[in-house]
Amino acid sequence: MTRTVHCRKYKEELPGLDRPPYPGAKGEDIYNHVSKKAWDEWQKHQTMLINERRLNMMNAEDRKFIQTEMDKFLSGEEYAQAEGYVPPSE
Repeated sequence: MTRTVHCRKYKEELPGLDRPPYPGAKGEDIYNHVSKKAWDEWQKHQTMLINERRLNMMNAEDRKFIQTEMDKFLSGEEYAQAEGYVPPSE
């Protein structure tokens, strides 16, 4: 049976992650309050931000930026977009 969580981003019950994505309290918080759908979407958006903005994950400021944007994204707040990116229309 699939584990469900009340997703912080989508405000509804959705399938949860199989395990915490980070060690410690941050990972447990994401595990308990973020759906697999929201996490998968964040992973794609994170990759786009890293590539588009040419972020270096060895740089502490760039890691802090990604962490801040992740918190905003997963909480349903306004978050940074890749410049010039237009999502495909359905």
